[in-house]
Amino acid sequence: MDKLQQIKLPIDKEFEEFRRLFDSSLQSSNSLLSEVLSYIKQRNGKMMRPILALLIAKLFGEINDSTLHAALSLELLHTASLVHDDVVDESDKRRGQSSVNAIYNNKVSVLVGDYMLATSLKHSAMTREITIVDLVACLGQNLSEGEIIQLANINASEFSEEVYYDVIRKKTAALFTASAEAGAISVHASDEMVKNARLFGEMIGIAFQIKDDIFDYYSSDEIGKPTGNDMREGKLTLPALYVLNTFDDEEMRKLALCIRSLDASDEDIARFIEYTKVKGGIEYARQAMVDYRNKALALLPQSAGQAVKDALTAYIDYVIERDK
Repeated sequence: MDKLQQIKLPIDKEFEEFRRLFDSSLQSSNSLLSEVLSYIKQRNGKMMRPILALLIAKLFGEINDSTLHAALSLELLHTASLVHDDVVDESDKRRGQSSVNAIYNNKVSVLVGDYMLATSLKHSAMTREITIVDLVACLGQNLSEGEIIQLANINASEFSEEVYYDVIRKKTAALFTASAEAGAISVHASDEMVKNARLFGEMIGIAFQIKDDIFDYYSSDEIGKPTGNDMREGKLTLPALYVLNTFDDEEMRKLALCIRSLDASDEDIARFIEYTKVKGGIEYARQAMVDYRNKALALLPQSAGQAVKDALTAYIDYVIERDK
């Protein structure tokens, strides 16, 4: 049994129900819209966020229709945000395959993303939980704000880990936070349980993003992006921020500012990546990732069922051990 099978074991039946609901939500009588939605559906990822929502619901109660619609709402919002992100970033690849905007165009991508956002809100309403509707709406705000903070930070002269984590909390971590919180709310968990679920999701989301940032320092066709792809977009992540703030190297600080302003060549980026590796940036980021993993596991209730706790432990270990 591989790690993903182990993770889904306590929710196997419910996850299949979720998959059917997800597939049925991405349908339309319009031929172009149906074609694009089918393409998105075919290349959908491992659905880590819905799995988290279902596991957290199982941790505190029994998965119900509200749980399924909440998980679907969040996954649709997540998928729509990726479609829009590819337009903003002018990306032609997503998970190693052609992005929607590369196959169709930006107009189609934006409109399909909008359609999915509306469908997400529809399913949030179908939970019959106003708290979940509010959660989904706030998540949409956070995702947009995180993108804007990231864009604004490209022009900053400081190399702030605080800003880095602020962006993560409003983007990647926000999705995991909302998924865990919605799972708990859907089964009417206590306020304390909902709070711990929210924190658990945030810790996982931060670890997830740090792992993604580490990938950028190594080339992999499976990941779907070349080495230094984030830097080509002017983004400096945790490994780079650590070495810039730890070592007084004026030449590298100037190079980092060139990267942010999109003035660095491929050779400059390769040199900066090697410098970051040599100075221990990757090890620092990996340790931070493990620390967040441990903080998350400490939040799991002692009284919970062992099968679900084992699945959640496997879940976060998968997040930090995955190779793509």
